[in-house]
Amino acid sequence: MPEGVNYETIGGIAVLRVDNPPVNALSPHVRLALNELIRKADADPSVRGVVLTGTGKVFIAGADLKLINMPRTGPTIGDLLAYVEAMRKPVVAAMQGSALGGGFEIALGCHARVALSGIRVGLPETTLGLIPGAGGTQRLPRLVGAATALDMIVSGRHLPAEEALRLGAVDAVVENGLMETACAWVDRLLAGEALPRARDRHPLGAAATIEDARADVDRKAAELAKDGAVSTAEAIATVAHTLDRDFDEALIHEGEAFTRLRTGPVAQARIHAFLAERAARHVRGVDRDTPRQPVRTIAVIGAGTMGGGIAITLASAGYSVCVVDANPQTIDAAKQRIGRAYGDLVARGRMSTEAAETALSRLRWFSGLAEGVAEADLVIEAVYEDMGLKKQIFADLSRLAPEHAILASNTSYQDIDALARETARPERVVGMHYFSPANVMKLLEVVRGAATSAETLATVLDVARKTGKIPVVVGVCYGFVGNRMLWQRTVQTQKLLLEGCSPREIDTVLTDFGFRMGPCQMQDLAGVDVAWRLRKARGERMEPVDTIADAGRWGQKTGKGYYLYPEGTRSPVDDPELTAIVTGVAERLGVRRRHVDREEIQRRLLFPLINEGFRVVEEGIVERPGDIDVVYLYGYGWPRDKGGPMHHAEACGLKAVADDLDRMADMLGDEELRPARLLRELAEAGGSLAEAGARAD
Repeated sequence: MPEGVNYETIGGIAVLRVDNPPVNALSPHVRLALNELIRKADADPSVRGVVLTGTGKVFIAGADLKLINMPRTGPTIGDLLAYVEAMRKPVVAAMQGSALGGGFEIALGCHARVALSGIRVGLPETTLGLIPGAGGTQRLPRLVGAATALDMIVSGRHLPAEEALRLGAVDAVVENGLMETACAWVDRLLAGEALPRARDRHPLGAAATIEDARADVDRKAAELAKDGAVSTAEAIATVAHTLDRDFDEALIHEGEAFTRLRTGPVAQARIHAFLAERAARHVRGVDRDTPRQPVRTIAVIGAGTMGGGIAITLASAGYSVCVVDANPQTIDAAKQRIGRAYGDLVARGRMSTEAAETALSRLRWFSGLAEGVAEADLVIEAVYEDMGLKKQIFADLSRLAPEHAILASNTSYQDIDALARETARPERVVGMHYFSPANVMKLLEVVRGAATSAETLATVLDVARKTGKIPVVVGVCYGFVGNRMLWQRTVQTQKLLLEGCSPREIDTVLTDFGFRMGPCQMQDLAGVDVAWRLRKARGERMEPVDTIADAGRWGQKTGKGYYLYPEGTRSPVDDPELTAIVTGVAERLGVRRRHVDREEIQRRLLFPLINEGFRVVEEGIVERPGDIDVVYLYGYGWPRDKGGPMHHAEACGLKAVADDLDRMADMLGDEELRPARLLRELAEAGGSLAEAGARAD
């Protein structure tokens, strides 16, 4: 029996059951098995029809993305579907689990589709920088109409089976008895005059005209071309071919477009991001069998902006939340702020009034620490970044919180091991670094201390996922992963300003690269005074930003920072006064002003940051380089089309990055810019990120 697909005959019907855990991906052996077994069923005179189904929660997933760059051998899925369409025996897809991508394309090529209620179907390939490559752009329009198919393909939406039934993509939806219904459809199709094939259907549906559909395609093309997504443009063009091209000719175009996209930089970056996110779920020492501690009540220490955002996140996910703050005014302000946040969710249709009221009812407020943490299963400290204060809180929590309670810190920089040493339960201490606003941003850096137990880690990871966060486990170092690397960009931003670049020039280089916001505008949004105050407390200076802050230019909150913000707007306006301030600092420090071109600006903002990423890998702060990419994709706005900083380094060429860092170090006289040892070794050996990950393991 071919591997990955089970075959049995039940009452004269061949049942092909895909069994390729965990998600029934269309790995090469599954593809070859399906091609072989469908022909076996067709050749067997005792078989009158075929039911194709799967095992587990997925009918058939798309291609195994880890193998997408491998050369193809043997019959393709396109060959399989062409054979099915030519058969005289009906083939019915019985979708017991979700059918996405290539799996849904296989179902579309069958003569009928039966789905279990509650599953979802769709063609999400554009989210990976691709288009459907096994006939999806041609068969789906012929079932649901070109306009509807275009919307599904471009958006990548996953449709509930019931909606797919209404649109015509599915023929029947059942609560139970899926196989019985599928077998009944085999006999129903045999009783008909001819087997229905999607390829024979008119692509527009009875109510539409060719002109209307073509206008709809053209309208969406105009709207969607603005985002520059190559896959979107290809999807529009390929779906449009259902209107005026022969089916087989259109399939050839689809295949050519798919191959072109698959080997392009956007798809390579997006596929890397997809795989990196899934790999980050696998944490050393933690698996399904690791014990978890039940968590029902969570205490949040600190009712400021960050603590309030964390409280919203937890309450919305169903946890009972105790918010603790010694300042009654801070509590009152937090209550109002959280109330407005839920009101906004209701106003925008993101949450029902009832759900918002229920979430608010889960919040309790305390001014005393002992009372606030008395019932807590997990405590999250979210106070100001003062290590002395944090140590005192952890020492108090060690005495006051229940013995089983996990103690977590939301610190962005500080030493989790030092906090653990203040307690009598270091194995239950962990970092939970949320990103602001905590109720919006998806990333959560989970900091594993030297003594953090597997049970603690597993419990916190479960909480993170239940609250909709994407957790990445990192080790202890100053700034962890994201902020430690970002510091390198901050340093270069300040140097570029002194050397003659304007905030607009610096920001534009990164927004053109794909970031939503550049470093100067981002600092204006966060508050120029925040880091300035910390440096003042430590007796440190950073120029020119501290002189900018000295002048009361603290960003949007004061109406001016790196930019001006006219009253009533958040849009940055260039300010000649800022140029004068920076020029004065440069003269005082003896920095020669010059023209810096866009290419140098980009390399200096990105390559030192990437270099620090290689040091992070060297030190074992992350388990694999891809974890860094997940941190930057979800916490720092790195464009998904560029895959993350580590992927970008490989796309640029590790040797090119290392050589450029050497040139920067020579030009700027800064030995800190020399390539990290790991980067240099890989560059000289022609190595890859996969090797870097292996060394980290």
